[in-house]
Amino acid sequence: MKPVHTWIVVADGARARFLLHKGIGKGLGRAMDHDMANELLPNREIVSDDSGRNADPGGGSSRVEPTVDYHEFEKERFSNQVARVINKARAQNQFDRLVLVAPPKTLGYLREELDKHSRELVYGELHKDLTNIRTDELEQHLGEVMAV
Repeated sequence: MKPVHTWIVVADGARARFLLHKGIGKGLGRAMDHDMANELLPNREIVSDDSGRNADPGGGSSRVEPTVDYHEFEKERFSNQVARVINKARAQNQFDRLVLVAPPKTLGYLREELDKHSRELVYGELHKDLTNIRTDELEQHLGEVMAV
């Protein structure tokens, strides 16, 4: 019987780890030789100029507020990049099942960008930000969605 390879993607809006699980009792290994990271700057550092002012028909002026939360936009863009890595790995048959571990908003971004075939392989989801914990600690949390 062929072993089942499960990719476990632990992500938030700025970091992503890709782990491989080859079966119960075999622990977790690295699925890729590198993690992904994106430096998230605060909005005040992304938007370079103070917002302008519009002339008010009453003779005054009103402040023009930015319509985009650039910090959130960067988180979504990073999640899209992570989803592309997952889709490519699935197309290359690097995993049989997929477990996603991310905060709810990031999880939503990932779900939106996964292609149909990758979404079909999602075995479990954990709605937590676990990007800052060690791999051996992660195994305890994964018990909620799969046997490690």
